[in-house]
Amino acid sequence: MMAASGKLASFRLPPLPTVGELIKLYKLRAEKQLSQNFLLDLRLTDKIVRQAGNLRDAHVCEVGPGPGGLTRSILNAGAADLLVVEKDTRFIPGLTLLSEAAPGKVRIVHGDILTYRMDRGFPPNISKPWEEDPPNLHIIGNLPFNVSTPLIIQWLENMANRTGPFVYGRTRLTLTFQKEVAERLTASTGSKQRSRLSIMAQYLCTVRSCFTIPGRAFVPKPEVDVGVVHFTPLVQPQIQQPFKVVEKVIRNIFQFRRKYCYRGVENLFPEACRVELTQEMMQNADVDPTLRPTELTIPHIRALVDSYAHLCTREPSLLSYEFREELRLKHPSGQRNTPTDTFNDTVTGTPPSPQQLS
Repeated sequence: MMAASGKLASFRLPPLPTVGELIKLYKLRAEKQLSQNFLLDLRLTDKIVRQAGNLRDAHVCEVGPGPGGLTRSILNAGAADLLVVEKDTRFIPGLTLLSEAAPGKVRIVHGDILTYRMDRGFPPNISKPWEEDPPNLHIIGNLPFNVSTPLIIQWLENMANRTGPFVYGRTRLTLTFQKEVAERLTASTGSKQRSRLSIMAQYLCTVRSCFTIPGRAFVPKPEVDVGVVHFTPLVQPQIQQPFKVVEKVIRNIFQFRRKYCYRGVENLFPEACRVELTQEMMQNADVDPTLRPTELTIPHIRALVDSYAHLCTREPSLLSYEFREELRLKHPSGQRNTPTDTFNDTVTGTPPSPQQLS
């Protein structure tokens, strides 16, 4: 078979049972509580792999390979070294069969990707300096829905700190998400899907929506369609503050996504100094307090995070302050107003005047 370059592909898997046959052979069933959905159509798995770029002689980590459909496409694309991390014991025999069909190319880790030390998974000599092109290392995965969001947040933190998969440089990711999550990751300023996840991903990466896979392509068919998203870490993050500080500011702002942005900012500060510090932070950042969170650009967020970090330098105890903890201490019985009850300005409400903020 001809490769895309027009040259003969250097490696092709020998004839093997189809993924569907393997599922029958090993009596594999997608576990609902693990939110597993198998993709059996190799044309679709090939299409996902193409989004990663040229895999010829590449190192690849595949997350949650399951019955191995995507695994086959990665091997057929010419990967030289494929590390698969699979938590579910039932899939190991089928992956071992694939490993035997591709001698020296597949390494199987029976473990949880959330705790696996990927910084030890590949030879150090594949590393590239952060400022240079990305290393020839890719992370690819058809992720179970229940792990996809915690995992991408963990990898974004790794990216910011250049740890985990990013000790090798600006490692690229090609991953599947529930369509709604994929839309949040790629949402632009002002769109309905704009969220905490949009900012967290986009301040650190170039995020590209690749294509949508209809739910009916999976076995069993999920309730939703699936989006494929590609991430390339930026050489310079768009916000130059520690990840935990950035995450805290964004999390608080987006708690009230339908309200004015200053409402979320208020919760960064203890009640005793809330009004004054909110006003100071908004004024120093030069951000209109009546913008909705979804209307904030990354430069807006950067200004707010920098302003908050400056206040924390002056008063370090602010960093560890969590307003929910203060609420819990005030109302130990658990009968307390939720943030939404406490601040009930509506989307159509009259914007507060500067005097109301002071």
